[in-house]
Amino acid sequence: MKNSLNYLLAAVACTAIAVGSLCSCGGNDKVAQDETPKYLWMCAEANFERFSTKDSIDYYLDKIKETGFNHIVVDIKPIQGKVLYDSDICEQLTVVHDTEVNRDWDYFGYFLDKAHEKGLKVIASACVFPAGSPWWHKGLCYDDTTFMSRTCVQYKENGTLQPIYEDNKKVAAFLNPARQDNRDFAMGILTEIMHKYDIDGLALDYCRYPDTESDFSPETKALFEEYLGETIENFPEDIYTYKTNPGTNDSIRAAGKYYKQWWAWRANVISSFIKQVNDSLKAIRPNAELDYWAASWIHALQGHGQNWASPMSDWCKAYPEYGSDEYKAAGFAPYLDNFIVGTYLERVYGPDDNESVEYGLARADTLLHGDCNLVGSIYAINHDTDMENPQNIYNAVTCCLDMTGSVMVFDVVQVIDLDQWATIKKAFDDYNERNK
Repeated sequence: MKNSLNYLLAAVACTAIAVGSLCSCGGNDKVAQDETPKYLWMCAEANFERFSTKDSIDYYLDKIKETGFNHIVVDIKPIQGKVLYDSDICEQLTVVHDTEVNRDWDYFGYFLDKAHEKGLKVIASACVFPAGSPWWHKGLCYDDTTFMSRTCVQYKENGTLQPIYEDNKKVAAFLNPARQDNRDFAMGILTEIMHKYDIDGLALDYCRYPDTESDFSPETKALFEEYLGETIENFPEDIYTYKTNPGTNDSIRAAGKYYKQWWAWRANVISSFIKQVNDSLKAIRPNAELDYWAASWIHALQGHGQNWASPMSDWCKAYPEYGSDEYKAAGFAPYLDNFIVGTYLERVYGPDDNESVEYGLARADTLLHGDCNLVGSIYAINHDTDMENPQNIYNAVTCCLDMTGSVMVFDVVQVIDLDQWATIKKAFDDYNERNK
């Protein structure tokens, strides 16, 4: 039961993982430039108790190094909206669910220094727009009504509007990404990290809308009208309404007057923010790299505003319900150094199988048009250590390495609980031997 909870926490808290650099960057040059990037993600919530002491951090950094990983992604702003670094502008996270940890030392500062001593590169990851956990009713927005008033408003299937912080089925209470005060707050956190720490990379997690239901606040209506250059008479009905699918009785969206413009505008909200982060990072730490994770199934991400493709790609035109020239132009690949494609799929090989890691990696490569580097990533719990199983973690790691020249494994809690260290090491060693 404990292991299952750990997997769930890792999945819920850090779906959106983005990581690392494909070349030597930052102030630390201990990892050779020609060394294949091998990343391990470290979710803050799922590992909150595990990394509560310096001894435990030291132990796992040694284990990570011995296995052959050379980059770690350290989550320092989880979905609660509070932080795990020495911040002057945001409260420290001390409680995750029933676990309380009070430190008199800088969590991220210690991770960074010790990892650099061991020749590991460090990517700081922040959940950009989440501000609390609706399931636990804990976090920044639940402690501060100022932030609560700035969270997303949902347009529910029954036609009512509901604040996201009241919906315990949602992974996080997101701040509305379109509001300038929320964007300024998020940028303040990210630039503080850039200034304070000698990071090798910055990873944007949950830098998106929560889903298609959000955001339908009055502030969003005004901003969307400004984009359109006209007044919306019926909001949200002029975006879409809900109707029942006669064949399944499921509720589906019926497009309104501004349906296509809506998705293009939201994609631009996210794309423009990523560009702003990239500009700041390059000004403050020119050698650090900007990274972003998103699922490989891009066709289903319009509700999140996540057009991670190149603006040169016409992929969205195959989906006429939302695809448009404006949506295409919001592709944010040019603002990234590395796009980490989430091929969190159980089957590994199958070039024509759209549920395989291999297919997901190949599709992502065609959609990026070389605008940024591609990193293949896998979800460790989907792959066992049985060497006779074609879906095992050895093959999953090898597939990413062979197709992208890099790999990111999510999450350390799963690698620990499933004891995948030796199998991953063998995949690394065999790849290195083949590519001497």
